[in-house]
Amino acid sequence: MAKKEHVSETPATQFLRKQGVSFTEHPYDYEEHGGTSVSSRELGVPEHHVVKTLVMQDEAARPLIVLMHGDRKVSTKNLARAIPCKSVEPCKPEVAQRHSGYLVGGTSPFGIRKAMPVYVEESILALEKIYINGGRRGFLIGIDPKVLSVVLGARAVQCALAE
Repeated sequence: MAKKEHVSETPATQFLRKQGVSFTEHPYDYEEHGGTSVSSRELGVPEHHVVKTLVMQDEAARPLIVLMHGDRKVSTKNLARAIPCKSVEPCKPEVAQRHSGYLVGGTSPFGIRKAMPVYVEESILALEKIYINGGRRGFLIGIDPKVLSVVLGARAVQCALAE
């Protein structure tokens, strides 16, 4: 069962508090390369409601963030068509870390180091509540997905592949 103690502040939680966004804290035992299947199991929530924060880049190496369901993959072709650019690919972990300020596995779209455009899989916005990284490995926050558009200016796209 997930631990219930208070987790110390992260840039993400500081950012959300400053914006007046309410959220719930959900620490869990992080497993290296465990991904959203581990966090959803630990928290007892559907993996479809756990949202991955992926740092990617376009053909000119301009960084961007894609928010995707835990049980889906990003179609980089569909994403490139939607945003529009020639191509999109994941950043190398060290590059993603430099852009976001977070360790891979603990990347949150909130409180990032460098301003980047944020794209969200459209169907995420229809969920009642999502669980997204709170800025540290083994720490998710529960929020209303509307916050993504309101606070981050996230643009809805359709780029999910079934896993």
